[in-house]
Amino acid sequence: MEQITEYFHLALRNLRSRHLRSWLTILGIVIGVFLIISLFSLSQGLKESLLKQLRMMGGDLIFVMPGDLKDMLVTFLGGVELSDEDIRALERTRGVETVVVFPYAGEVARYEGTTKITFLAGVAWDRAISVLREDMGYKTTEGDFPRSGRREVVVGSLVPKEIFPGLKVGDEITIKGRKLKVSGILMSVGSKQDDSMIILDLEDFRQVTGKREGAQMAVVKPNPDFEVKEVVRNIETALEETRKRRVGEDSPSFSVITGETWSGLVENVMGIIQLVIIAFASIAIVVGGIGIMNTMFTSVRERTREIGIMKAVGAKNSAVLSIFLIESGIIGIIGGAGGTALGIVLAKAVEIYGQYHPMFYISASVGPGLIAFGLAFSLAVGCLSGFFPARRAARLKPVDALRRFE
Repeated sequence: MEQITEYFHLALRNLRSRHLRSWLTILGIVIGVFLIISLFSLSQGLKESLLKQLRMMGGDLIFVMPGDLKDMLVTFLGGVELSDEDIRALERTRGVETVVVFPYAGEVARYEGTTKITFLAGVAWDRAISVLREDMGYKTTEGDFPRSGRREVVVGSLVPKEIFPGLKVGDEITIKGRKLKVSGILMSVGSKQDDSMIILDLEDFRQVTGKREGAQMAVVKPNPDFEVKEVVRNIETALEETRKRRVGEDSPSFSVITGETWSGLVENVMGIIQLVIIAFASIAIVVGGIGIMNTMFTSVRERTREIGIMKAVGAKNSAVLSIFLIESGIIGIIGGAGGTALGIVLAKAVEIYGQYHPMFYISASVGPGLIAFGLAFSLAVGCLSGFFPARRAARLKPVDALRRFE
């Protein structure tokens, strides 16, 4: 133990004697670890946020949308909708308990002289409230959900904060000349789109938007006496038959998605993103490792005489190897600690910024495992990068080392 302590003292002394070179080498490791910790923690936080939203919706709900799940962007931007005939087919499907349609659109709304474009969604309150509350996790922080036929709306948590500051329960919003009373303000669900939404009664939505039929999405609540997979198969069969009768299509142009499907999709996509993050950040780590190797080879060359004297007075190869490995390991661990600290600071800063300017409410997921990984990985890179220079130093013969400086 005393020998190891002495090796540490020697390694630290050598690093301090070339402090500028040492700090520049450490900087390379800091950058690589910083990228890994910050980006990985943010991506993990986004993944957990998305999965939390999915869990709030319940695992038994089934989402039916037009278009192919593999090309959802085209579906959302292309204006494709489920027809009223599709919706009626869903309602008749065996094993379906409730169907809630969700048409949505952007419209200009006015509140106390302020006019802004808002995101509107329409639901039939008589059947939607139980699904929204019990299965999708929607709750009100003020007021309550509207009642059908009362020209009432419920608004997302960001509407009274960012869109119409000062809006409160009981106030009126005017959309296309139609006055609608705010009956409740929703608790945040973690998505800026959902938290900026104004939800109207379906009939009011049809009147202010002019969309008399169809919807971009339908949420199906299965009968508890049926398996979800069985209901999914029944829905696919019903929609296939309906579409073929109407337009003679050979293949279905809709997607039936369960909570399990969404979770799997999120897991796969975020897993790929995290792999890409690690791959790109590892490039910086490799460059930092090469910097350590170059620094250590230079150090061996400059300290050849010192190594020769050490071996001449009895230092073993293992002692010389240990000193240089400890020196490169210190470079790695200091770089790892600095990169980890900076990565955590950036991730938390993005999290705080996202709370005030959210697209998604990202919480930076920084656990002990990630911190330990950052430190252990940088230590390993430092030791591996310093191994070959250390081995070269250990193999120097005392006579040859001293002769070079005669």
